[in-house]
Amino acid sequence: MKCIIVDDEASARAIMQELCRTIPEMEVVAEFPNALEALKYVKDHPVDLIFLDIHMPKLTGVDFIETVTDPPQIVLSTSDKEFAIEAYGYEFILDYLVKPISPERFHKCAIKIRNFFEKEIAARNGTAILEEEDLYINIDRRLIKLKFGDIQLIEAKGDYIEIQTRDERYRVHSTLKKIKEKLPESKFLQIHRSYIINFSQIVDIQDNSVLIERNVIPISRSNRPELMQRLNLL
Repeated sequence: MKCIIVDDEASARAIMQELCRTIPEMEVVAEFPNALEALKYVKDHPVDLIFLDIHMPKLTGVDFIETVTDPPQIVLSTSDKEFAIEAYGYEFILDYLVKPISPERFHKCAIKIRNFFEKEIAARNGTAILEEEDLYINIDRRLIKLKFGDIQLIEAKGDYIEIQTRDERYRVHSTLKKIKEKLPESKFLQIHRSYIINFSQIVDIQDNSVLIERNVIPISRSNRPELMQRLNLL
């Protein structure tokens, strides 16, 4: 996929270049120190993805978003988490990266990007990417099958996790990180270091918590922007 980097800081552009080189399918075709030059470029050159800084002089990242016609997919980079939320009303924003960007966080972003474009290609080809519907958990040497749609939330408790469905609560010797790798991103979201929720099970969101069934689950500041991105806001 063809990418461009837009950031007024030369060091930030260099770091993003190095991060992109770790992902074989990403090709950085150009980089720009300001949004105005990037606007001129995308008018005449096909681009799949833009890594866009929010805070830039004269024309900000948000100004760029509001000005560009037929925009490609965009990943925001910013040092201001709350400011990133304002831009999530745009459906073409895939992710946000908070500076300084760690390789681990960029890798998660790359997975999200890859999944998006794989689905786009599959849709154009008239095919579909199928997701597993079941998860098997080991309880007292028994393998119990759980449907993803029945899982409401997962809570970390020391060396164990507790998986809650509408009718049962299962205690499994595992970590939140391990089970997160097996859950479909389209259905589940980590909103706190101790909680993963089934996004479709949210009843209400108030302040810094979500309500699932009768459970009030805290939302961490670092996870709140991604939650806001996933909401179908009116």
